Amino acid sequence: MHFDFEFILVLSVLITGLIWVIDSLLFARKRAQVKRGQAVHEPILVEYSKSFFPVLLAVMLLRSFAYEPFRIPSGSMMPSLLVGDFILVNKYHYGLRVPVVHNKLTQGNAPERGDVAVFRFPDNESVDFIKRIIGLPGDHVSYYNRRLLINGQALDVEFKETYAGQGQAQGNMRGGEIYIENIDDKNHMMMTDPAVKFSASGELIVPQGHYFVMGDNRDHSNDSRYWGFVPERNLVGKAVTIWMHWDWRSGGSGLELSRIGTKI
Repeated sequence: MHFDFEFILVLSVLITGLIWVIDSLLFARKRAQVKRGQAVHEPILVEYSKSFFPVLLAVMLLRSFAYEPFRIPSGSMMPSLLVGDFILVNKYHYGLRVPVVHNKLTQGNAPERGDVAVFRFPDNESVDFIKRIIGLPGDHVSYYNRRLLINGQALDVEFKETYAGQGQAQGNMRGGEIYIENIDDKNHMMMTDPAVKFSASGELIVPQGHYFVMGDNRDHSNDSRYWGFVPERNLVGKAVTIWMHWDWRSGGSGLELSRIGTKI
């Protein structure tokens, strides 16, 4: 459990709801029994609780069981996702979970290779990461010479172009090479950086109940190659669409309407 916005939101719903219920059961009737014609005012705490409780409850239910917005803070998923992309994450796709404690309520769909997933970083669960799922439980994953093999089968890759798009200045990706990579008959873009002389290599078997994830910006991504696997219970949801792009940093791209509605 970590004390983040989710915890604060749930706590706020509980406190405002309890104040409303306790006042209704114990004090509201007494206020109604005062002499006729005398003004009766609700305590300010009760007034605010009754106003905020429905709003907080709606936000909590939407955020916990439907869709949650996230902002992309780094270039590890370029060229698929850029710094400044605001995305929606489907919270029920992998199964509904109890807020804060994250115990599973429904089974949901099994994660698939190629999914772009948000998860709580295993080494610090107060931090959310976003990466592409590459290896499922039991998979033998190999990565040599910047090419992936899954269970002994090399993924098909096709060179597309040299990267010259948004985020190149911040990500130092001028001259990066974009490829179309096929995993389980689904295509996605990934990028390598020829300027990087060392690229992490090796092979492993994904343990049961865990997933192997990588960023699409293969030479500039802090992922499973460096810190290990993602436990199933750490999955937050599946990224589905970009709903806004706004990179307000110095030299950033600013508001970019063309990315709105892009499927992930």
